[in-house]
Amino acid sequence: MVEHAPSTDPATDSRLEELERRLRDVERALGGGAPDPGPVRAEGDPGTVHYGGDVHLYGDISWQCTYDAGATLDLDDDPRTSVLSALGHPVRVRIVRSLLRGPRGTAELGEAAELASTGQLYHHLRALTHCGLVEQDGRGSYRIAPRTVVPALVLLTAAADIAGQLGAG
Repeated sequence: MVEHAPSTDPATDSRLEELERRLRDVERALGGGAPDPGPVRAEGDPGTVHYGGDVHLYGDISWQCTYDAGATLDLDDDPRTSVLSALGHPVRVRIVRSLLRGPRGTAELGEAAELASTGQLYHHLRALTHCGLVEQDGRGSYRIAPRTVVPALVLLTAAADIAGQLGAG
C-alpha cells in the first residue's frame, strides 16, 4: 500500500491516516497484510488528540480539532479550568443542554434549569458566558457560541464516557 504524503492540513492528514488504517484492517480481515502497527511516530513524539463532529441541532456545524498531546499538557490551566468549573454544576449543565437544542430566552432557561429566581439564573449564566461557552445573542436571549457547539458536546460526551454512562464499545 502507498502511504500518503503529508499535506498542509492536519485534518486531511488525520482522515487519510484513518482511511489507511481501515484499509489495512480490511486487508487483514481478508487474509492479507500484516497487523496494523499504528501510526509511525518518532521517538519521544507524544502523539495527537483528535475530536470533531458534524452537528445539526439548530443549524449545521462541522468542527475538527487536532492538537499535539504534549502541547495540550503545556497549556495554561486557568482558561480550561474555568470551562470545566462552569460545567461542574448540574444547573449549568441543564442550561447548556437546553441551549445546545437552540437559543433560549431567560424564561425558558429558568424553566429548563429548574430555578426559582432570575437572580439564580443570571448567576449561572455569568459563569457560562465568562468562560466563553455561552453568549448573549439578544436582549434576554442566549445561545451556545457556534465555535463551541461541538467542543461542548465532546466535553459532555467525554464526561459521560468517563462516568461509564456510554456502555462498552
